Parts: sequence; C-alpha cells; structure tokens
Amino acid sequence: MKVKQERINQIVLKEVSDIIQFTLKDPTIGFITITDVQVTNDYSYATIYVSFLGKQERNEAGMKALNRAKGFIRSELAKRLTIRKVPDLIFKLDDTLNKSRKIDAILQEIHKNDEKVSK
Repeated sequence: MKVKQERINQIVLKEVSDIIQFTLKDPTIGFITITDVQVTNDYSYATIYVSFLGKQERNEAGMKALNRAKGFIRSELAKRLTIRKVPDLIFKLDDTLNKSRKIDAILQEIHKNDEKVSK
C-alpha cells in the first residue's frame, strides 16, 4: 500500500474516532471502537470498520445510529481534513472479535478433550 494512502487511512481513523467520541451526542452508539479504515485510491469512499461493546442488540442500535449520523460525521471530517475530496463514509461491523472468541472456545474445548483422553 502506498505511504500516502496509509497516512490518509490513519488520519481518517483518528478524526472519525475523535468526532464520534467528543462531538457526536448520541447515547445509542455506546462504547465503540474503530478497528480499521480503508479509503479507496480516489478518496471517494472510506470503509470504517467498527465494533461495539455489548450484545448483538447493541451492535444493531449502534450501526443504525452511525448510519443516521453519517452526514454529520462527514461534514465534521471535511472541516478537519486538508484533502480536496472528502470520502463518503461506509460503516461496517467488524465481527473478528466474536469470531476469535468462538475459535478460542473451540480450541479450549479440544484441549480439554485431549487432556481427558491422555489420562
């Protein structure tokens, strides 16, 4: 990946995190973590991967709130960025944490079964 592209990804990640944490006043978002940002080469779209602390209902409510606030977040981002074109924001739920927990639970179960068999 190009150095400039990676730098833009990190800047967008930092600024969107800051906007959501300090400027956005929506309590339904709750505790959110932005895990990654991928901006297209022409800066027209930014895919923002997010995860929420809590149950599945929290994820759905948080995603709805983010999509409602998408225009506000983009306008605040435009004020903070120095690039000419501000990307459209696409929020996606990052479920790698849930997947890793499931894999970890499966591996622990396998490990317990191996200990029972070896005794």
